[in-house]
Amino acid sequence: MTETTTRFAISLPQQVRDGAFDPGTFRAYLRRVEDLGFHSVWTREGTLSPIPTLGPVEVMTYAAAATERLRIGCAVFVSVLHNPLHLAKSLSTLDQLSRGRLEVGFGLGAADMLAPFGVPPEGRVTRFVEGIELMKACWTEPKVTFHGRFWQVEAAMEPKTYQKPHPPVWIGGHQPAAIRRAVRHGDGFVGAGGATTAAFAEQVRTLRAELEQAGRDPASFGVAKRVYVSVGTEGRIEEQLRRMYGGADVAVTGPPEACVRGLREVIDAGAGLVLLDPMFDEPEQLERLATEVLPEL
Repeated sequence: MTETTTRFAISLPQQVRDGAFDPGTFRAYLRRVEDLGFHSVWTREGTLSPIPTLGPVEVMTYAAAATERLRIGCAVFVSVLHNPLHLAKSLSTLDQLSRGRLEVGFGLGAADMLAPFGVPPEGRVTRFVEGIELMKACWTEPKVTFHGRFWQVEAAMEPKTYQKPHPPVWIGGHQPAAIRRAVRHGDGFVGAGGATTAAFAEQVRTLRAELEQAGRDPASFGVAKRVYVSVGTEGRIEEQLRRMYGGADVAVTGPPEACVRGLREVIDAGAGLVLLDPMFDEPEQLERLATEVLPEL
């Protein structure tokens, strides 16, 4: 891979059928990703889904143990489904175990996701914001004194995160309100894989306006985009995306030159970190991306 101002990340193989996980293949994939010079590897959260999906924290922890330099993230935790104290502890522990290689993404999620987890829809946004602020307090304050609508805490959490003051916090979403929350409470914005490049470009325009209004330096604020990608093949990934989103127009697929064009459009739209998500045949797609696509970017 050539040096560019754009950083490239790739998804971790997380879709695994019952009994099909192969530790050796997983470790070999990670070693290859690291050798190729990728910035990071990322998971997603999908606790309740017909698509077999391993848990993000466990996959991230396994990946941290199998690598030395790669940064490791989740885009995104639907954090309102979690107790923020438990999630803060898991993430600070992983940041310590990985020696400061953690990236953290949070998203609000859809209201219809809440009921199975016993979370009421009332105050969903307040719960989301309070949870992030409480986690940051756990990571940075010697003694947490937090009095919110949903949580009241007077206690300490040790150890803190390895990174100071805490790992980079990415916030994802589609709507302008989510972008405003990213500016107010995050270190970066991550565009969802379900957004087209045109929609992402509009989100970046909104983001830049919000950063200017807030007096934040755009150069120190991360902008990322998950991109579903398939070099040389289209059918499997498009079928999966139709199941997930009702359409496959969010994907970058086809021969290498088509993928170069599609990814360049994402970069031109404002992505400083491109999270490549092949979804299938990850080792083969990794090699094709690294040798046939990314050198052209």
